[in-house]
Amino acid sequence: MINYLTGTIRNITRDPAKAVVVAGGVGYEVSLPTYVYQSLANDGIGAGSEVEFEIYYHVTERQPKPMLVGFRHPSEKEFFEQLIQVEGIGPAKAAAALVFPVSTIASAIETEDFGALQRLPGIGSRAAQKIVATLRGKVAATALLQDAGISEQGHTQSPVDARSEAVDALVTLGYRPTEARDKVEDAIRRAPEVIDDLQALMREVFRAQVSQQE
Repeated sequence: MINYLTGTIRNITRDPAKAVVVAGGVGYEVSLPTYVYQSLANDGIGAGSEVEFEIYYHVTERQPKPMLVGFRHPSEKEFFEQLIQVEGIGPAKAAAALVFPVSTIASAIETEDFGALQRLPGIGSRAAQKIVATLRGKVAATALLQDAGISEQGHTQSPVDARSEAVDALVTLGYRPTEARDKVEDAIRRAPEVIDDLQALMREVFRAQVSQQE
């Protein structure tokens, strides 16, 4: 079983988000959650770059072809392993749903923010309810992590990076680019202090959306 992988990226694609990592002369195909792919792109990591991944290794009798899912931080992998414990949420579905930092999603679970959870790809009303019922109270520590915009080396994003990544994340969820930019700018106007914190910025975007729905 593969738990950790370090090597050189041979190639990387966005749709589907995957990377082929060469280690010891062997190329490993690693599936990447959207947020992980975006964080690599933001850090300028691409073909030819050295990379380290925490690996979730999945193989079953019904799916004999191994699936490797890569994460940049142990906290992301740990949250992923909790998420796939939810009935009906398999590794592929969970990987597709991780379009935001795990602390942002965990916060939505702990606050029972069903609207935010249903904005995740592949997560409908019923799945959101199951996620909250299964994980609420178990991901509080993850919700408190300040992983949004912070790399393993402690590098923090600039305000422009947080703003642009928030827009990219909303576009990934299906918003038009102009609509995504408007929502992000509105959130910053309401709460200027979130401008350099992706996690807080996305919470403010979703908070406004939920208020409008009520």
